[in-house]
Amino acid sequence: MTDSSTLKYRDCKTFTGYKPCYPGVDCTEQCQEPRPFGVRILIVSLDAMGAVLMTTAQLEGLRRAYPESTVSWITRRASLPLLEGNPFLHRVYPWTDEQRMVLQQMEFDLVLNADKSVEACAFVNTLRTREVRGFRLNTGGQIIPANPEAAYSFRLGLDDDLKFRRNTRTGQDILAEAWKLPYTRAEYVLALSPEEKTYCREKKREWGLEEADLVVGFNTGCSDLFPNKKMTVEQHLELIRRLSRRPGIRLLLLGGREDTGRNARIAEMAAAEGIKVVNTPTTEGLRRGICYENLADVVITGDTLGMHIAIGLGKYVLAWFGLSCHAEIDVYDRGKKFYQEKLECSPCWKRECPYDLECISGIDLDAIESAVWSYMETRTAVPSSSGADT
Repeated sequence: MTDSSTLKYRDCKTFTGYKPCYPGVDCTEQCQEPRPFGVRILIVSLDAMGAVLMTTAQLEGLRRAYPESTVSWITRRASLPLLEGNPFLHRVYPWTDEQRMVLQQMEFDLVLNADKSVEACAFVNTLRTREVRGFRLNTGGQIIPANPEAAYSFRLGLDDDLKFRRNTRTGQDILAEAWKLPYTRAEYVLALSPEEKTYCREKKREWGLEEADLVVGFNTGCSDLFPNKKMTVEQHLELIRRLSRRPGIRLLLLGGREDTGRNARIAEMAAAEGIKVVNTPTTEGLRRGICYENLADVVITGDTLGMHIAIGLGKYVLAWFGLSCHAEIDVYDRGKKFYQEKLECSPCWKRECPYDLECISGIDLDAIESAVWSYMETRTAVPSSSGADT
């Protein structure tokens, strides 16, 4: 009988303890290809899906800071598809009772918590780790900075004037500081599989997008939590009318399951005017939605998950902001941000407007249209940094 205390395989990422690492290899005798864990790191990023995707921009800096490391991530099930195929991650855990229990039995050198939420911070407090960066819970059930470097991010949530008026730093910059990581404006990490790249190429051929001079996608919806993040149907239709007048332009409607009826309405109204748009499927899951967004050259969007996906895919992003903070979003010099400087109450992050105003009523459609044409004219001079090869 083998004495488990003498086995040498425990410091190996490949070993699981329930099957051989490689077929026909006895791991109890000798590790055939040791892959030491190095620094064991867990990222906790659960909440808004767009924020989860934006947090992937920290992975390159994390790799530079800890080149010999094993990075795991725990997030809610809805966000798991955003992390599929991420080359920086060893394993992604769903936010379930069973997986939290597993993580609570493991040991980590470093836990990085991106979320200022009671659930995330309470969970962090239960982990076996040498160090926590970001946020944790105190004994009074209050969220507090886990380290001095997280103080600015902490203040940003408590000081409306700082968050809405004075802050000029991006969310990536702020989180890098909170996590004590180098900030070099690294890109999001959103990887398409070989199958997905093939699927994109097939859809381009099927929908006749290969011959287009420019493919413009409209990410039409947003979360039901913040309905004023999306343009009206009439605003979308007006932009579609304007852009369709120029030959060589192809138009896509993009969105999730909640946008199905809205997109159908926009497509029907456009068709009634003789305007052809491709109404991409909205009920095939998040990964297929990412593929459809990848077909566009330009994405017109509110501050939503669709905007973050477009940024992650390296698209030219034209994003408008009403109730959210434009300064915190980095489009990496691939696009423009539109917001109303004269609307004194914006941004506010309120789910319902107490003044019966509409942030979206002042969206400058002329400026968005002009930005499309300007990009079209200079497109060949704009280098592409997209990792989503189609």
